[in-house]
Amino acid sequence: MPIILLLFAIIGAAAQNRAAIQLVLDDQAAAWNKGDLVGFMKGYLESDELTFFSGNNKTKGYKATLERYQKKYQGEGKEMGKLTFSEMSIEMLGPDHALVRGRFRLQLKSDNPTGIFTLVMRKTAAGWRIVHDHTST
Repeated sequence: MPIILLLFAIIGAAAQNRAAIQLVLDDQAAAWNKGDLVGFMKGYLESDELTFFSGNNKTKGYKATLERYQKKYQGEGKEMGKLTFSEMSIEMLGPDHALVRGRFRLQLKSDNPTGIFTLVMRKTAAGWRIVHDHTST
């Protein structure tokens, strides 16, 4: 009987973690859609350890990642548009790490880019945070 209880506890913890991770991503999309880039960035680990790979570019560190987003989406003549995530899968790699895969879609005035992403997330004292983001269009 104790083994069954342990299995239920593990399954319950994994479900709670997946729900918490999904909430981080939902909060990111909501912040983006309000034009709140700093709020969007709350989903990322605020550390020099953060890595962001997109296209042929590698960005290292929270500050550099924020600056990349600001230049690309808040620079002169730029827009943030409306962001949605779909086709999400959240795979627990352990109690404190997860692999997230999905698709993003960005609705802009003149374009509707879409692509896929893979995130590595880590549970921190502040909650689940993205430590690595690999996004491609």
